[in-house]
Amino acid sequence: MFETLGERLAAALKKITGRGVLRPEDVDAGLREVRLALLEADVNFKVVKEFVERVRARLAGAEISPGLTAPQTVVKAVNDELVELLGGNAEGLRYASRPPTVVMLAGLQGSGKTTTAVNLALLA
Repeated sequence: MFETLGERLAAALKKITGRGVLRPEDVDAGLREVRLALLEADVNFKVVKEFVERVRARLAGAEISPGLTAPQTVVKAVNDELVELLGGNAEGLRYASRPPTVVMLAGLQGSGKTTTAVNLALLA
């Protein structure tokens, strides 16, 4: 899902490269692609609608940060909201007081569950 989202967003945002301020129509074009990608990934319509509105509010009248392009600013806002939506946890993995620590990995086929499980096992 995130690869598709990234590709669609990159294509939509090529048009706004080189601008100093994000115009509402630029933001709308980028968010339309985000909306479509999320809906195609079977994300609930209400979640998508709320997510897009939160990103739009974050970008309303936003100036381009030093060192970032207009597309990168939009991608950063989308990333920040995705992290927040998915429960951005700066706490890290909490281990059980008595081993083993049980972790559930859920995702679609090919989304990296096995690779993540191996990486977690190597950390232990």
